[in-house]
Amino acid sequence: MLGLSTPSVLRLPVPSTMREIVHLQAGQCGNQIGSKFWETINGEHGIDPTGSYTGDNANQLERIDVYYQNASSGKYVPRAVLVDLEPGTMDSIRSSEYGQLFRPDNFVFGQSGAGNNWAKGHYTEGADLIDTVIDVVRKEAEHCDCLQGFQLTHSLGGGTGSGMGTLLISKIREEYPDRIMTTFSVVPSPKVSDTVVEPYNATLSVHQLVENTDETFCIDNEALYDICFRTLKLSTPAYGDLNHLVSATMSGVTTCFRFPGQLNADLRKLAVNMVPFPRLHFFMPGFAPLTARGSQTYRAMSVSELTQQMFDSKNMMTACDPRHGRYLTVAAIFRGRMSMKEVDDNMFNVQNKNSSHFVEWIPNNVKTAVCDIPPRGLSMSGTFIGNSTAIQEIFKRIGEQFTAMFRRKAFLHWYTGEGMDEMEFTEAESNMMDLVSEYQQYQEATVDDGAEFDEDTENVVVNGHENETA
Repeated sequence: MLGLSTPSVLRLPVPSTMREIVHLQAGQCGNQIGSKFWETINGEHGIDPTGSYTGDNANQLERIDVYYQNASSGKYVPRAVLVDLEPGTMDSIRSSEYGQLFRPDNFVFGQSGAGNNWAKGHYTEGADLIDTVIDVVRKEAEHCDCLQGFQLTHSLGGGTGSGMGTLLISKIREEYPDRIMTTFSVVPSPKVSDTVVEPYNATLSVHQLVENTDETFCIDNEALYDICFRTLKLSTPAYGDLNHLVSATMSGVTTCFRFPGQLNADLRKLAVNMVPFPRLHFFMPGFAPLTARGSQTYRAMSVSELTQQMFDSKNMMTACDPRHGRYLTVAAIFRGRMSMKEVDDNMFNVQNKNSSHFVEWIPNNVKTAVCDIPPRGLSMSGTFIGNSTAIQEIFKRIGEQFTAMFRRKAFLHWYTGEGMDEMEFTEAESNMMDLVSEYQQYQEATVDDGAEFDEDTENVVVNGHENETA
């Protein structure tokens, strides 16, 4: 007779299914921050520029399959697809130190460029190249045992990253509707403007991102410049300095996917914890510690110092002040050897001190993860991901610039010449303004008025006022 005290009979072996992510980078900006990201995580996983493992820690390889494929030659090859409408950026990546790392077939580029024109990237030049890109993506996805989803690095101000990047998102969405789509999107800002038509390109892109992505990390050149000037004390920051900040943040955000840990261990868990309403999925990332190069040695890093810095508006990678809005949800990822109790106590204190900046109708809206492995060169670090209603400031700013030009139909002929209709501009503008009013609505909502959702009209009723959502 079989005794009940034999649990070993019932214990099943746990299959080691890896949850793979396919990484895409589009346009000049997307390719540069994407390459810097690979450089950073290569270092963390002990992979040298030829793709060989030179590390010394079993944790480095435990979840390596999330981002790398182990080729038959024993090399670790990034699961990355590099896209551009002109060959220049690709050539510079190929000739860089890490150029040999990427699979040669995964470089997909055109010859003509998008000329900072969203319509060229989305409808003409980009549309000609898209099938080739989707073939490469499909090949990468087929090699996965259990695909989590996709991540894209791109900018919203140019032509390729914004136009072709959003085309790529919608095509992938069609083919893989049940996978998670994450983007790291560089949002244009007035202080650091490359082109005059940025507000057009960004508005048309946001129109797509609202509908087609699950998580979008908004990174802002203005915020990055402010960090370089004020905190890092760099008098003339170069793009390399900005990209370094972005890659440190991306490395922190993806820590839980890449190393064994307890919380937010994949893209879907992160989305479920962070996105209370499907359209409100635009996050503000932050990173700590940020110290000027010369003063690092004069500073003792502690958990309380990290926590304080993480929630500081000066450490946000998005040029909007979280004090002007309220947090819907927050994720904090700590790295390095530290006391879990100390982390919990500090996070509890921050929430208590700043309770007015968190919406009270989502209880326990701050999630914390701790990973033992610190980034290279630091003993501990913290990465912050906030879903704050203050992010509406960015969309308002872009919207104002968009309206100023669109009212006079300035530069519009470049877009209509590629076959676009003015109606698409009007729709994109109103969708973005709807997004702003939705953020505002939830910022003002309180527990008592219980923002009830009227399912018949699909309107949100707050304080007795109806507000249409797109």
